Amino acid sequence: MSTSNAPTQQPLLVACLCAQWCGTCKDYAALFNGLQADFPGVSLRWIDIEDESELVDPIEVENFPTLLIATGGQARFFGTLTPHIETLKRLIRSHEGNTGPSRLSAEVQALTQRLAARTT
Repeated sequence: MSTSNAPTQQPLLVACLCAQWCGTCKDYAALFNGLQADFPGVSLRWIDIEDESELVDPIEVENFPTLLIATGGQARFFGTLTPHIETLKRLIRSHEGNTGPSRLSAEVQALTQRLAARTT
């Protein structure tokens, strides 16, 4: 079996960047973590931007929740998303299997690589 396709074999990564002090994030956390039952093949990560600042820097997260979705080791979506779980489910489904080119910044791509390294 060839390993040349290894990057595309990585599971879909969905990371929620939040802060402990954020009331919206606290309410959203249980809903976000509950997604694992609906998406068993997806790697879900809850990232507290203050507790894991060395992971997130140099990216400035100003609005919560901020989502990062990556496939094949490349970030495909990075932005604030209203904390509605059905909206997030649709967004996840829209990115499953997405392997096209990404237009996100090098900083976001670097964050994706750091997250991938921590999950392997």
